[in-house]
Amino acid sequence: MGLSKNESALKARLDKEVAFRNDANEVSEERLDPILIARLYNEEYSSLVCALFAYGKVESIVKFLRSLEMGLLDADEALIREKLQNHYYRFQNSEDIMQFFITLSRLKKEGSLNDFFLQGYKEQNCAIAGVNTLIEKMQQVNGYKSRGYDFLIAKVTHKRKGAGAMKRWHMYLRWMVRHDSIDMGLWQGVDKKDLILPLDTHTFNMGHRLGLLKRKSYDLEAAWELTQKLRSFDNEDPVKYDFALYRLGQES
Repeated sequence: MGLSKNESALKARLDKEVAFRNDANEVSEERLDPILIARLYNEEYSSLVCALFAYGKVESIVKFLRSLEMGLLDADEALIREKLQNHYYRFQNSEDIMQFFITLSRLKKEGSLNDFFLQGYKEQNCAIAGVNTLIEKMQQVNGYKSRGYDFLIAKVTHKRKGAGAMKRWHMYLRWMVRHDSIDMGLWQGVDKKDLILPLDTHTFNMGHRLGLLKRKSYDLEAAWELTQKLRSFDNEDPVKYDFALYRLGQES
């Protein structure tokens, strides 16, 4: 079934907005976004650090990310502890941050995040299964647990209704899989049509305002519903609308 007249008009409006936002200047010192720091390194592990700490005010996120030495991901664990002993960010204390870097440094010695993701993803081309595999791998190499650490890496989920929206993980996938003037496209073997929109307050509110989203609960089911609607606009790349919706929400 084709789009209605109203849906076609909305698609045209959003396509125009996507084209307008697909500009490197949309991410700058004046228009902050965590990907600004990730793009400095253009590497999958440091990008994951940037994505998983991307909660709160964007100014605070970027300031904190700038305080981190991403080279520690290749350092020994004693040096990681020494360098990060005075770092903290919102829900994460210094031990949480040290353990997170230790987890990633151990995982990095084992291989690529891209390859680990594919182990879960490729069976059913399921992005959630791929993220679950990454979280499981992180838990396997480091059994550390705390409220702040568990919030940071999130938990394995096998349901959509009532589950966290996993916004930071899905944003990371957008960065890694898509390639344009905003996203880095560092990964291979993942089809962008399988991505799920990284739902946050701005995209959630814009989804309702534009009639793209009906679900009232802010959860993974809502992210799925909004993504499905955007697939009717572009089945091959539904998440291309994310950054435009995010900026529209910020500016409204």
